[in-house]
Amino acid sequence: MCSTEKGKFKFSIPPQWESGKMNLIVEGELVNGVLEGTITEPDGKTYRFKGTHAPELKRTAAVKWGKPIQLFNGKDLSGWKATGKTNQWLVKNGILTSPQSGSNLVSEQKFEDFKLHVEFKIPAGSNSGVYLRGRYEVQIEDSPKDAHPNAVLFAGVYGFLAANEMVNKGAGQWQTFDITLIGRLVTVVANGKTVICNQEIPGITGGALDSKEAEPGPIYFQGDHGPVEFRKVIITPAIK
Repeated sequence: MCSTEKGKFKFSIPPQWESGKMNLIVEGELVNGVLEGTITEPDGKTYRFKGTHAPELKRTAAVKWGKPIQLFNGKDLSGWKATGKTNQWLVKNGILTSPQSGSNLVSEQKFEDFKLHVEFKIPAGSNSGVYLRGRYEVQIEDSPKDAHPNAVLFAGVYGFLAANEMVNKGAGQWQTFDITLIGRLVTVVANGKTVICNQEIPGITGGALDSKEAEPGPIYFQGDHGPVEFRKVIITPAIK
């Protein structure tokens, strides 16, 4: 059911997987360019929301690149912080390691436009991701080598952009991403092959730290979906 009246809107969705027997109800209105309202879940709990128009993030000048920065020093977690109560991340034999599911790991430095090189390895069945500006996830997953690529499999921008071919080497193998992000435009080179070429990311992906897309943000590694290792993390920021 959906209705609109005098600038206000309301719609409801029958319960699906949620607990409770009520409909999920969304009500809101546009106030001075900001969408505000409430969400009432099937269990009766109500939450307020507020949304603004996503920025275009268009760049008009040619990009000039600065000097590469080693975000991981190969010795310890300097320059990084865990998001959860328990930090399972450690450095062993020069490898940044998350041995089991736990906290995500976020860089203390923030970046706007950049080129990022990461080398990573996951065991069979595991799942991780590299978040650009802390908002857009490039998927690390033990996807089957014969799988048809989609936006939730290896090297895709989660939920939005699929790789053009499956280039996952498989579990237990060191692999590479070379990612360029300029505004909303992303290029992903996975294991030496360009699988996403200068495509637009339309919005934040699940797990984003925030929705402040016009602001610089950190690099973060997903650690709550399974074990993962990284051995090189090199970022080359754009110079304004």
